[in-house]
Parts: sequence; structure tokens; C-alpha cells
Amino acid sequence: MNKDSAWTAVAAAEWWIIDLDGVVWLSGTAIGDVGTAVETLRQQDRRLLFVTNNSAPTTAVLLQRLADVGIKATPEDLVTSAEAAASLLTAGERVNVLAEDGVAEALSARGVVMVEEPPYDAAVVGWTHHFDFDSVSRAADAARSSGRLIGTNEDPTHPTPTGLTAGSGAILAAVATASGVAPTVAGKPHDATVELIEARTGHGSRSVSMVLVGDQPGTDGKLAERLSVPFVLVDSGVTSPDTAVDHVPVCLRVPTFVALVAGLPSGDDGR
Repeated sequence: MNKDSAWTAVAAAEWWIIDLDGVVWLSGTAIGDVGTAVETLRQQDRRLLFVTNNSAPTTAVLLQRLADVGIKATPEDLVTSAEAAASLLTAGERVNVLAEDGVAEALSARGVVMVEEPPYDAAVVGWTHHFDFDSVSRAADAARSSGRLIGTNEDPTHPTPTGLTAGSGAILAAVATASGVAPTVAGKPHDATVELIEARTGHGSRSVSMVLVGDQPGTDGKLAERLSVPFVLVDSGVTSPDTAVDHVPVCLRVPTFVALVAGLPSGDDGR
């Protein structure tokens, strides 16, 4: 696909699947005038779904962060890896949780019981600052005794305004190594997230034009492959502009999400 065709394909998409960290913001700080960019898309009758592997914030916190950068949204506009992880469990199951409030909220909504003592049905691991040797050991014990380890995501790093920090994947790897249990990962690009996106957009059951915008080829790019939709890579997050990307198809590569929206062609194909 040449560059003109790529821009046309992106401009024609009905649904835009948009990552948050590294695309819309860095630790809540907007990457340019994202509010105006989103409003531009909505005025062109495009439908937006924000899909994040960050399992730490609650829905209310995410909605407030979006509002703070000028984006109006509802819970139906969000898919999180916390929600995806909870979808792998059933009401009444007992789990040990090494994660933040977003995971606790999603598990509670699902009717899952969070416990510190056995018996366990699973261990659930997500991104958190609040972990130490003892909490990793408890999660490993829960995974080992239940034979089940669920990770919200396996992102090795997390983008911030001052650089990359350790991501959920680093914590998950510690628990997996200590327990000897291979994790089932819920977030992008895995099945649980694919199923939530398809349920929200109708993709898979009918013809839906879609584009995915993200900063992480290993998650966002692979998710686009799973959905068979174009992937737009932005260089504002974990992938620096001088990093070559050849392991997933990249439809377009742009500096930022704002630059992407500003560069959309006008006319019939551009809505």
C-alpha cells in the first residue's frame, strides 16, 4: 500500500481504536491538542473506542483524565485490560490480586472474590507500584496452588514524560518465574481484549471499517493484525522515531495522534 492509499484507508475508517498511554497522553499530560483532534473525528461521524493496557486506573479516573485533556467520554467508550482480565473469571471465584484499583473494580463488578488466603482459583497480576518480595511470593503461591495465573498485560515498559518505566509485564514475569505457571494474558493483543472490542463495535459479525492507532507495535500492532485492520504507529510513546519496525505491518507512521488527524485528506473519502 503506497502512502496516498494508506491515508485514504485511514480516512475512510468508521471506527477508530485508540490507545491512551503514549498516544493521547503521557502520565495524564496531553500529547498536543488531543481534545480538538478527537472532536474533529467525532464531527466527521467517526466512532471512537479507547483501548488501554493500563489496568491501574478505575473507570472514573480514566474518564476524568480524558476530561482533563478535553475529551468527553463514557464508560462505553473504554476497554481496559482490567476489564479483559475480569472477563476470564466467573462470579464467586477466589483470587489473589497483585494490581491496583482498576483491577479490583473490574473483578468486583464481575462478582469475583479477592482474598489473601487459600484456597485460590487464580492469581491476577496487573501494573502496580505497591509490590514487594512478600506480595510477589503470595501471588506466586496462589498461581502455583491454583494452577492459574492471569496477567492484565505483558507490556515490558510504560511511557512517562521522563522516559520509560517498568511495565506490568515485568511484574508478571516475576510471578510466572516464581510460580512456574505460564500466564494467560488478557490485554492487547490477546483474545479477551479482541472479544471485548468485537462486542463493542460489531467487528467480526458484520463489515466494519476500522483503524487502530497506537505506540507499541508488540501490542497495538499485533492487535491490529488480529483484527485485520490498518495500524497507525505514533512515535510519541514507547517507540522512538529512529526505531525500525518490521515485525508487524505499519500502514502509516506519524509523530503524534494530533498530527495524524491534522493530516487526514478532505473530500468524500476523508468524511
